[in-house]
Amino acid sequence: MLERNVENFIGCESSYEDANIVLFGAPFDSTTSFRPGARFGPAAMRHESFGLETYSPYQDKDLCDYNTFDSGDMELCFGSAEAALADIEARAKSILEDGKLPMLLGGEHLVTLGSVRAVAEKYPDLHIIHFDAHADLRNDYLGAKLSHACVIRRCHDLLGDGRIHQFCIRSGDRTEFEFAKEHTEMHPFCFDGLSELCMNLKESQTPVYFTIDLDCLDPSVFPGTGTPEAGGVTFLQLLAAIKTVAQINVVGADVNELAPMLDQSGISTATACKVLRELILALNE
Repeated sequence: MLERNVENFIGCESSYEDANIVLFGAPFDSTTSFRPGARFGPAAMRHESFGLETYSPYQDKDLCDYNTFDSGDMELCFGSAEAALADIEARAKSILEDGKLPMLLGGEHLVTLGSVRAVAEKYPDLHIIHFDAHADLRNDYLGAKLSHACVIRRCHDLLGDGRIHQFCIRSGDRTEFEFAKEHTEMHPFCFDGLSELCMNLKESQTPVYFTIDLDCLDPSVFPGTGTPEAGGVTFLQLLAAIKTVAQINVVGADVNELAPMLDQSGISTATACKVLRELILALNE
């Protein structure tokens, strides 16, 4: 059984036994291709969350009314992506075995692969909904197949065609977009098609892993990330999309790619905290 972290995300103070959702941090950014610092994202979100209220006027819900457990950050091997992924997979698997929803806080986006491995083992018909500025479909990045630039390609290796649904994508090399045309369902630039997709997935009760790379947000809203890309969505657009996805059978989730020291104003961290609060509340019925 996991023990409660010393500093929790605000309102996430349930016991492990009572929790429906379990937070766990993966402070790993060893494959970051541009500006490092995402390893400090999970701790920053916890610390700065106390600038928020537990109540969301957007959803008329309060974190104090639900059972969410924060297990803190894992101690991961920075020198080995595979070792870090194995530890993340083991943690997610133990949470799933106890009948709880694992919610991973990154860290760079590669950490998603560890959690997806565990969730896909339990739910062989798993689909992924992916919000991101980047396609993350490279087969390798400078020879490395385990990179944050390759994470969705590695997820495709697990799940196969037609089970990965990508939104807000506005960056990638040509081969990634060509791969997407054949193998994933990509909706570039925005959330067009999300409502229809979720309607279909809800009807079939398909299990879904929900991954949010915070750089789907426009840099004017969220500059504190390793690879900012102009042309992103607003916070309110992201919030509406989160609420749409939360209506379906989400069995695992993550929020990643906050690099807090890249935005000295603190606005990016505050935004990440608010995204996480709204995600937790949306997934609680």
